[in-house]
Amino acid sequence: MADDRDPAPWEDGGDEDEPFRFPPGFDPSDLGAMIEHVLGESARNPELADLMRSMGVDPDDPRTKAAMQAQLRTFMQAQQSPTGALQLAVETARRHVMNAEGNDLHDAAAVRAVADSVQVATLWLDEQTTLSAPQWRAAGLSRAEWVESTMPRWFDLVEPVSDGVTAATSAALRKQLGELGPGAFGGELPPGLPPGFDPAKMLEQWAPMLGNLSRQMFAAQLGQAVGTLAAEVVTGTEVGLPITEPGLVALLPGNVRALAESLEIDETQVRLYLAVREAARVRLFSEVPWLGPQLLAAVAEYARNITIDTDAIESALTSVDPSDPEALRAALQGNLFTPSPTAAQRVALARLETLLALAEGWVDHLTQRTTVRHLPQSAALAETIRRRRVGGAAQRTFAGLVGLELRPRRLRDAANLWAALEDAGGAALRDGRWAHPDLAPTAHDLDDPIGFVERATGHAPEPGGEGLEADLDSVLRGILDEAARSGPRGEQHGDRPEPGDETGPGPAGGPGAPPR
Repeated sequence: MADDRDPAPWEDGGDEDEPFRFPPGFDPSDLGAMIEHVLGESARNPELADLMRSMGVDPDDPRTKAAMQAQLRTFMQAQQSPTGALQLAVETARRHVMNAEGNDLHDAAAVRAVADSVQVATLWLDEQTTLSAPQWRAAGLSRAEWVESTMPRWFDLVEPVSDGVTAATSAALRKQLGELGPGAFGGELPPGLPPGFDPAKMLEQWAPMLGNLSRQMFAAQLGQAVGTLAAEVVTGTEVGLPITEPGLVALLPGNVRALAESLEIDETQVRLYLAVREAARVRLFSEVPWLGPQLLAAVAEYARNITIDTDAIESALTSVDPSDPEALRAALQGNLFTPSPTAAQRVALARLETLLALAEGWVDHLTQRTTVRHLPQSAALAETIRRRRVGGAAQRTFAGLVGLELRPRRLRDAANLWAALEDAGGAALRDGRWAHPDLAPTAHDLDDPIGFVERATGHAPEPGGEGLEADLDSVLRGILDEAARSGPRGEQHGDRPEPGDETGPGPAGGPGAPPR
């Protein structure tokens, strides 16, 4: 069949097997035009078409070509738009959800079941806490919907690391490409390049794009991580941070169903238990306005002061094939962060550890108080949550993106402290400590809960250590003994960290590092 299309200006109608040539006057610095040209060239160049087929890409398939063009447009838009990297992260996460796990679409009945569970959970919580219920909205989210709902906050959290990685990777690429000269091609330029073409000069034109390219790589890594996390989370803020819109009490019905089946516990009971936890956390973030910002600020401070291992990145870029994006991503993934935190990071870690422990300890305590009378399997579900918290998907995600293992090591200490406050002065005394950051317990208070309860109740210890101090000591000892009897074997002391969690939040081994 004759080719009716008009020949391109650089085509002379010669042999189809002639070597690939750039068109006359073609600007090699225009990466977008170059990629567009290569995609179009595959239609008439058998060698290029065969190469693409060897990589699993059929250039003759209209759907394949359309998909490649769409990917290219997304990439180029990401280079030009300040929101492009965020959109790339969302699209990458959505594709991962669709391809790896499926989007667990649910019907209207599942959404109604979530709304009913949140309504019941809210009524139960009203009986247990003096914190008022906020203006809330229940939602049953699919995995893709959870990605879209939380990605803006994820992006904000990792942006300081992305900036550091972008700067380090760009510097390494510039250093390597800057060493190239006119003789980089063995003295003979590829067909179509102008005489005297200098790769080092071209680098100056490509420099902004190199930085953007690194940013897109990190955005794609963020999307992959959040997409993986979407397959495991069961509630909107299970990670312990306010990553959804204020007042949104969200459950993921598909993941809740999978969890119930794995535990062989009635799904209704599992859904109610998780609704109580999520509604309690959303209430806490809403009614304690300083808590969420301080948690996010501590993560951001850690990320902002992270040290990028530029030598490791440069070595990775040297040792892999730059034409293999997956190999490049894998090489960079394990070489981004130096192992030792800075002094500023250690301060941020200490603050983050305490705030996480206080928030999640309060949620644990309140959930236990709320569900123990209503749900026969509440103890088993509490143990499940504890195990998910140690080495779960959220920890792996933060380790990969921020070099941080997000674990509230002193959670049991915090839960016991909240219980002691309630025993000494009721829910009003317990919840009143959230009224201002200066009133909230500190890391020192977790070490000395008796002293904290004394100060909170406005009493000083009697001379000789008797009186109120002895009474509080007895109360706290009873609380700790009860926790030991109800907890799993091997965790018989309130100050003992969770198994495999001896260090709490701390520097991880790098992106993709397995939990310790």
